[in-house]
Amino acid sequence: MSKESSLSPLSRRSWLKSLAIASLADPRLFAAQTSHFAPKAKRIIWLTQAGAPSQIDLFDYKPGLAEQFDKDLPDSIRQGQRLTGMTSGQKRFPVAPSVFKFAQHGQSGMWLSELLPHTAKYADEICLIRSMHTEAINHDPAMTLLQTGHQIGGRPSFGAWASYGLGAENADLPAFVALISRPSGPTNAQPLHERMWGSGFLPSKYQGVRMSSGKDPVLFLSNPPGITTERRRAMLDDIASLNQLKLADVHDPETQARIDQYEMAFRLQASVPELADLSKEPENIYERYGPESKKPGTYAANCILARRLAERNVRFIQLYHRGWDQHNNLPSGIKSQCYDTDQPTAALLGELTERGLLEDTLVIWGGEFGRTVYSQGALTRANHGRDHHPRCFSVWMAGAGVKKGHVLGETDDFSYNIVKDPVHIHDLNATALHLLGLDHTRLTYRFQGRDYRLTDVHGEIVKGMLT
Repeated sequence: MSKESSLSPLSRRSWLKSLAIASLADPRLFAAQTSHFAPKAKRIIWLTQAGAPSQIDLFDYKPGLAEQFDKDLPDSIRQGQRLTGMTSGQKRFPVAPSVFKFAQHGQSGMWLSELLPHTAKYADEICLIRSMHTEAINHDPAMTLLQTGHQIGGRPSFGAWASYGLGAENADLPAFVALISRPSGPTNAQPLHERMWGSGFLPSKYQGVRMSSGKDPVLFLSNPPGITTERRRAMLDDIASLNQLKLADVHDPETQARIDQYEMAFRLQASVPELADLSKEPENIYERYGPESKKPGTYAANCILARRLAERNVRFIQLYHRGWDQHNNLPSGIKSQCYDTDQPTAALLGELTERGLLEDTLVIWGGEFGRTVYSQGALTRANHGRDHHPRCFSVWMAGAGVKKGHVLGETDDFSYNIVKDPVHIHDLNATALHLLGLDHTRLTYRFQGRDYRLTDVHGEIVKGMLT
């Protein structure tokens, strides 16, 4: 039985309506929390490279490996590490040096692969972490851990936590948007599950809104034939009145989430078509982002869309690019992936810088784990594959509050074990939340009798990467 309210049904309805109007005027008023201290970043663009890019071939230069070609990986290096089912049956683990050249770039002298000529131009803008590590050894649990802080699904994603903690800056767009791009070449693209941008046990209004490249950028957003905008508005008003009465009776947060989502969907009908229409972008922008940028759904096109979302103050933009899972034919596969991502990534950094957005935007680039130094399958001078490697991998960050032209962490001569400044997934997430002005130990949500947080009971802010 619900408690009796001292308000009459009419005045209670008016009060709820006034709250709804206020929340539309400034959605930050109804964020679950506010920043704990002054933020360096207002928003995050997370360029998620799903499938695990090879750190050895992109970021972690190991010239001494050339002399180790086809020699067995020493037991002293492997240290009995568990293997995936894909290489557990191999009789030997031959070392496969990178076939790609590295060079130093910028005043920082950062070593980067020849596969990243465009990103290399921004070497003095990025902070490269060479000492990332994780417990997960397979894609799904590793991506789930990266996004939600736990290997098992059911917890809120980073974007949902940010939305819950800070609310939206733009009343006409969601706080959290997810974009998924298609590789241009043949790849082993792992599937992505909606829990990667889900709200878990948080109210569903905090989940990410996925935008696609089809006729309807947000599915089921358009009015059906015969329904005008005016009729839709009238229908929503009537439904909202009923939902508000129910909310007053049962105080279920999902009822409020339903009201909010109906209103957001109505506003999206006006804001999304203009946002997603890239046809008015000048020709020089397409040239800057590369040959794939005019093709809807590509990484290049989604990078342009990410910039447009950042301009409109969307809080959290998650761009997924699949296809980095190179268990065989790695040299050709990773070259194709870098063709898709290198130029658009650099173009995005350039545009954010020129438009004054990088000062308060945190950009993160990386995958869920790394790749092994030893070859999976047959090894030749020109070809090989690499298996999953959770012990060390590379991620870079740029923008608000991040050290420029800085390298953090170090691995051994085989890019197999971390020897200096290890950074766990929880540490990365804690640091990113810190840049948003959120203390990861205080950003909590009570569920089933326990206070949960993104970093669970772990996580340390990595001060070595911050200004």
